[in-house]
Amino acid sequence: MRKFGFIVLVFALGIYLVGCGNKQQTLEEMQQPMSMETLSTMSTTTPAAPEVKIESSAPEAKVEVAPAVSKAVKLESLPPAGPYKPAATEIQRALKNAGFYTGAIDGKIGAKTKKAIAAFQKANGLTGDGKVGPKTWGALSKYLNPEAAPKAR
Repeated sequence: MRKFGFIVLVFALGIYLVGCGNKQQTLEEMQQPMSMETLSTMSTTTPAAPEVKIESSAPEAKVEVAPAVSKAVKLESLPPAGPYKPAATEIQRALKNAGFYTGAIDGKIGAKTKKAIAAFQKANGLTGDGKVGPKTWGALSKYLNPEAAPKAR
């Protein structure tokens, strides 16, 4: 029993000493602002903790430490800051699904599309200015997917 206690003590001391050897960043270094370019090129590889196996079936316990394995992860780009700005084709498709637009979905906000936007806005209690802002898009985006869209008016 003394040998087992001694081995556990030596093992804990070894873990402590290995942990003390790691270089720690200062608080000031960790709080420095980073640009989006820096964040997108940062490596997300993190060292894994070593795997420890203890075999105590023998009279003397054996301790094995497996090497740390790390995985590299590719970062996805972040969406643009600010409110989402829908594409003209998305606006036209949503208006068509809502029953306010009958023209072709060509990606051009012309007179027909502006008229349909204004009609949609008036029908939904919004300011009928013919422009798709955050409030209008919030109401109109529900009609973007024809299967999930509410019933057209």
